[in-house]
Amino acid sequence: MENQPAISTNPVSPSSGIQPRPGSDDKTMALLAHLGGIFFGFIPSLIIWLVKKDESPYVDEQGKEALNFQIFIAICYFIAAILIVVLIGVLLLVLVGIFDLLFCIIAAVKASNGENYRYPLTIRFIK
Repeated sequence: MENQPAISTNPVSPSSGIQPRPGSDDKTMALLAHLGGIFFGFIPSLIIWLVKKDESPYVDEQGKEALNFQIFIAICYFIAAILIVVLIGVLLLVLVGIFDLLFCIIAAVKASNGENYRYPLTIRFIK
Protein backbone atom coordinates (compact mmCIF):
# COMPACT_ATOMS: atom_id res chain seq x y z
CA MET A 1 0.00 0.00 0.00
CA GLU A 2 1.37 3.42 -0.98
CA ASN A 3 1.77 6.34 1.35
CA GLN A 4 -1.27 8.47 0.63
CA PRO A 5 -1.65 11.97 1.98
CA ALA A 6 -4.23 12.35 4.71
CA ILE A 7 -7.54 13.63 3.43
CA SER A 8 -8.62 16.75 5.22
CA THR A 9 -12.24 17.10 6.30
CA ASN A 10 -11.94 20.86 5.75
CA PRO A 11 -11.21 21.51 2.07
CA VAL A 12 -9.86 25.00 2.82
CA SER A 13 -6.57 25.48 4.57
CA PRO A 14 -6.59 28.05 7.37
CA SER A 15 -3.66 29.90 5.82
CA SER A 16 -5.38 30.46 2.46
CA GLY A 17 -7.78 33.09 3.85
CA ILE A 18 -10.66 31.68 1.82
CA GLN A 19 -13.73 30.81 3.86
CA PRO A 20 -15.66 27.62 3.17
CA ARG A 21 -19.12 28.02 1.67
CA PRO A 22 -21.72 28.64 4.36
CA GLY A 23 -24.17 25.87 5.21
CA SER A 24 -27.92 26.21 5.00
CA ASP A 25 -28.22 27.10 8.70
CA ASP A 26 -25.64 29.86 8.26
CA LYS A 27 -27.50 31.21 5.22
CA THR A 28 -30.79 31.15 7.13
CA MET A 29 -29.35 33.04 10.09
CA ALA A 30 -27.79 35.66 7.80
CA LEU A 31 -31.08 35.97 5.93
CA LEU A 32 -32.98 36.52 9.19
CA ALA A 33 -30.44 39.09 10.36
CA HIS A 34 -30.98 41.12 7.20
CA LEU A 35 -34.77 40.73 6.92
CA GLY A 36 -35.41 41.22 10.62
CA GLY A 37 -34.28 44.82 10.32
CA ILE A 38 -37.25 45.67 8.11
CA PHE A 39 -39.72 44.91 10.89
CA PHE A 40 -37.81 45.18 14.18
CA GLY A 41 -34.83 47.49 13.58
CA PHE A 42 -31.45 46.45 14.91
CA ILE A 43 -32.74 43.94 17.51
CA PRO A 44 -32.84 40.77 15.31
CA SER A 45 -29.40 41.38 13.82
CA LEU A 46 -27.97 42.10 17.27
CA ILE A 47 -29.40 38.90 18.76
CA ILE A 48 -28.34 36.73 15.82
CA TRP A 49 -24.86 38.22 15.75
CA LEU A 50 -24.33 37.81 19.52
CA VAL A 51 -25.59 34.22 19.56
CA LYS A 52 -23.99 32.91 16.36
CA LYS A 53 -20.81 34.97 15.88
CA ASP A 54 -18.53 32.32 17.39
CA GLU A 55 -20.15 29.44 15.49
CA SER A 56 -19.88 30.70 11.91
CA PRO A 57 -17.58 33.26 10.28
CA TYR A 58 -20.27 33.90 7.64
CA VAL A 59 -22.97 34.69 10.20
CA ASP A 60 -20.45 36.79 12.15
CA GLU A 61 -19.66 38.90 9.09
CA GLN A 62 -23.23 39.22 7.80
CA GLY A 63 -24.64 39.79 11.30
CA LYS A 64 -22.20 42.67 11.86
CA GLU A 65 -23.05 44.08 8.45
CA ALA A 66 -26.81 43.94 9.13
CA LEU A 67 -26.32 45.40 12.61
CA ASN A 68 -24.20 48.28 11.32
CA PHE A 69 -26.78 49.05 8.64
CA GLN A 70 -29.69 49.02 11.09
CA ILE A 71 -27.83 51.29 13.52
CA PHE A 72 -27.16 53.65 10.60
CA ILE A 73 -30.85 53.52 9.60
CA ALA A 74 -31.92 54.26 13.21
CA ILE A 75 -29.68 57.35 13.20
CA CYS A 76 -31.17 58.43 9.86
CA TYR A 77 -34.71 58.01 11.25
CA PHE A 78 -33.76 60.07 14.31
CA ILE A 79 -32.39 62.89 12.16
CA ALA A 80 -35.44 62.78 9.89
CA ALA A 81 -37.74 62.91 12.92
CA ILE A 82 -35.98 66.03 14.16
CA LEU A 83 -36.27 67.60 10.70
CA ILE A 84 -40.05 67.14 10.68
CA VAL A 85 -40.11 70.57 12.32
CA VAL A 86 -38.91 72.10 9.04
CA LEU A 87 -41.18 69.78 6.99
CA ILE A 88 -38.36 68.09 5.06
CA GLY A 89 -38.33 65.36 7.70
CA VAL A 90 -41.53 63.77 6.39
CA LEU A 91 -39.95 63.24 2.98
CA LEU A 92 -36.75 61.98 4.60
CA LEU A 93 -38.69 59.47 6.71
CA VAL A 94 -40.25 58.04 3.56
CA LEU A 95 -36.91 57.95 1.72
CA VAL A 96 -35.12 56.26 4.63
CA GLY A 97 -37.90 53.67 4.83
CA ILE A 98 -37.62 52.89 1.12
CA PHE A 99 -33.80 52.75 1.37
CA ASP A 100 -34.05 50.36 4.33
CA LEU A 101 -36.59 48.09 2.63
CA LEU A 102 -34.77 47.96 -0.69
CA PHE A 103 -31.30 47.21 0.65
CA CYS A 104 -32.52 44.72 3.27
CA ILE A 105 -34.22 42.72 0.53
CA ILE A 106 -31.11 42.83 -1.68
CA ALA A 107 -28.95 41.71 1.27
CA ALA A 108 -31.38 38.90 2.14
CA VAL A 109 -31.31 37.57 -1.43
CA LYS A 110 -27.49 37.64 -1.43
CA ALA A 111 -27.39 35.94 1.99
CA SER A 112 -29.76 33.20 0.86
CA ASN A 113 -27.32 32.51 -2.00
CA GLY A 114 -24.38 32.38 0.43
CA GLU A 115 -22.79 35.54 -0.96
CA ASN A 116 -21.19 38.24 1.15
CA TYR A 117 -23.01 41.57 1.00
CA ARG A 118 -21.89 45.01 2.12
CA TYR A 119 -24.46 47.76 2.40
CA PRO A 120 -23.62 50.99 0.57
CA LEU A 121 -23.31 54.33 2.40
CA THR A 122 -23.13 52.62 5.78
CA ILE A 123 -20.90 53.62 8.67
CA ARG A 124 -19.19 50.52 10.09
CA PHE A 125 -19.67 51.00 13.86
CA ILE A 126 -18.80 47.39 14.69
CA LYS A 127 -15.73 46.01 12.96
